[in-house]
Amino acid sequence: MTRWAMVADLRRCVGCQTCTAACRHTNATPPGVQWRRVLDMETGEYPDVRRTFVPVGCQHCEDPPCMHVCPTTATRKRDDGIVTIDYDLCIGCAYCAVACPYQARYKTLRATFAYDTPMENETKRCDDSRLAVATKCTFCADRIDAGIASGLRPGVDPEATPACVNSCLTQTMYFGDLDDPQSNVSQLIAGNRHFRMHEELGTGPGFYYLWDAEGGRT
Repeated sequence: MTRWAMVADLRRCVGCQTCTAACRHTNATPPGVQWRRVLDMETGEYPDVRRTFVPVGCQHCEDPPCMHVCPTTATRKRDDGIVTIDYDLCIGCAYCAVACPYQARYKTLRATFAYDTPMENETKRCDDSRLAVATKCTFCADRIDAGIASGLRPGVDPEATPACVNSCLTQTMYFGDLDDPQSNVSQLIAGNRHFRMHEELGTGPGFYYLWDAEGGRT
């Protein structure tokens, strides 16, 4: 079996948001829609205050609440753990957006552009199938599928790896097979303190965060 997962080392992230830019470029998301966001947070107490940058997006849960509330089965979970949306089935009810505890879903009612009038590249990449439906991060499933079909390894070969991971300047983000104990993500999780966002909800997020408890980083 294969269970794709993402790891972010919060000790390395500098908040450059290159992953956000790479995601927007790759997926042609409209203004205001960020499938990969980076939260800017303060931790600690004065005078020992630190800034922490946290990449967030769809967590590709083991038990996704968005899937359970979808009335049309548009939201589904693949055997490899990736949560997808079938735009042909989605009716735009936004139940999934309400159910998602990670605020990872977006709905755009009409085409929007950076400067009102669409530029040539925006016109070429405008996708009407993503209007009035739910959208979100897909872990770049198309890249993964195409890469595997060509004999490439996601998380190892860039052509088969999510764009946000490829673009990371500080090697904060990693992608790989959680069911493979020798994969990069399995080794990172096994060798470091880590947590998952809102894990107490029982969703089983497929996005892990590395973090040290020593040195005031709790």
